Parts: sequence; structure tokens; C-alpha cells
Amino acid sequence: MELKWLEDFCCLAEHLSFSKAASLRGVSQPAFSRRIRQLEEWMGVTLINRAIYPSELTHEGKRFLPIAVQTVQQWYYHRLALRPDPAIEQHRLTFSALHTLTVTFFPDWLQSIQKLLPPFSSHLSPDKGGIEDNIASLLDGDSDFLLTYAHASVPFQLDQTRFPYLVLGTERVLPVSRAHPEGPELDRALAHGTDMPFLSYGDFSFFGVALNKLFANRPPLKRRVVHENTISIGHKAMAIAGWGVAWLPMSLIRAELADGTLVPASSDPAWSLTIEIRLYRHSQRSRPIVDEFWKAADAQSLAPHTVMNRIVRKTSK
Repeated sequence: MELKWLEDFCCLAEHLSFSKAASLRGVSQPAFSRRIRQLEEWMGVTLINRAIYPSELTHEGKRFLPIAVQTVQQWYYHRLALRPDPAIEQHRLTFSALHTLTVTFFPDWLQSIQKLLPPFSSHLSPDKGGIEDNIASLLDGDSDFLLTYAHASVPFQLDQTRFPYLVLGTERVLPVSRAHPEGPELDRALAHGTDMPFLSYGDFSFFGVALNKLFANRPPLKRRVVHENTISIGHKAMAIAGWGVAWLPMSLIRAELADGTLVPASSDPAWSLTIEIRLYRHSQRSRPIVDEFWKAADAQSLAPHTVMNRIVRKTSK
């Protein structure tokens, strides 16, 4: 059971429209429908009658609605009661960030901005793996900022008037593997029509969606999934151990490429991706420290010769 399933159900019960409720919840309609179905499977009953339009609650759904509303209210009440003292909270910033960015980008970037602001503390929410789950942390107010990768092939269901973003830099993601005496692993698979051992991100993570779009637009590539993980650092370890080909951010593997531990799996640059590093915020949730940090991050992203831009250039070489 997940709290967001109950919130989805309450929103759907209010509007009786999957498309409108999905939009209000900031997710795609297929993802929203999937979450309602997961709730029904967990409950063991059908809550929504989909056979008519507009949809309506079943008898079980009507009985469950007040329980769902009360449960959501109680969760938020207890969360508020357990939050830190306001005197501490006013100097605290919470980030939801993709795991790779917390290792390759976040530390130096945060330090460069910290020099421009009064003292503050930072808190990182764990990477939840799926795109919509990470975005939900911003939608639900669990974080002040979302630090994420972005690419045109991976649409974010976010209203830019409510969720503005800054582009902090770019990153190159390329296929790599252990060196093979017969040449790059991906190129050999294409040339001989053989299966390429593939380290998969799954279908719902950022890199998983981006790579599925890339594969759809490139020559057919036979892939044999030997391992699945939503975290890039996990794929790096597997690639170093010789398990297969992984698409990894350049900033994560610069040392391994330099010493030959990993090598490009293709000589064709079209198999790589150039992605943006973005910082999102919720414009309707604000505190003084959040506003000050956003202004400082914005100024850094626009300045041509700042520490932050040196970080970005180092990351994207």
C-alpha cells in the first residue's frame, strides 16, 4: 500500500475522470490508471466502474472513500506533528535527486551556491527509481527541489507555470563495456546479428525510458538482458565485472575510460545521448531559504564564469 494510491483514489472520486485526475496528480493517464489498479489489487475489490462514462465508484468504492480520505488526513497530520522545530526547518533545504547526480554533480554544485547564502543544511530524499515516483516527491511537498536529468524523449508531466526549472548543465551518456579483443561490443553485435549482453534500467526509470526511445530510432539491436537495476552506479560495477554493455554518464566513468577499465561499446556517436541536468521547484510552496537558494542557483546558471559552470563543463566533457 502506498499513500499516493489513496490520494489518487480520492482525486478520482472527486472528479470521476481518469484524464483530469491524472493531470491534477501530475502523472500520465496510463500511470495513473496503473496506480488505481494497484490499489484495487491490494484491496482485493473493484473500486471504480469503468464500464460507463463518466466513471463512478462501485458500492465498495463508496464504502472505502471516507476511510481513504481519513487515512490521508491522518498521515499528513502526523507528518506535520513530527516535523523538526520551525527554527531548524527555516534553514533546511530538502532535495529529491537521481542517485547518480548525488554522487557526480550535487556535492560541488551545492558547495558553490552555499558560498553565496547564509548557513543552511541540506537533506536528500532517496531516489525512488521511477520517473513519476521521483516527481511525486516534489508534487507532494516532500522536497523543496528536484534535481534530475531531462531529455526530449522523456516527457515530464509537469506544468511549467507551477513547476519552473533551471538548466544547470548537460551530460553525455554512452554505451560502455569491458574491452573485447574483437572490438566494441555493440558494434560486433550489430555486425554479426548476435545478442548483446545488456544491463537494463527497466522500463520506468529515466534512463530506461530514454534508452527505449533510442533503440526505437536506431538500427535493430538484439539485446539479452543479463541484469536490471535503476541505479547507474550499480550498472558501472556490473560492466567493470564484465557482465555486458551499460549506458553510463560520462562523469561517472571518466577515470575508468582513462585507464581502460571500461571502453566505448560503439564507435558510432549516435548511440550516445546528451541530456540536461535540471533543477525543479514547486512555485506554490515557498519559504525564504527556498526562494534565496533558487535565486542563487538561477544566477549561477546564467553567469558565464562561475564555479557552477566549471562544474558543469567538467561533468559534460
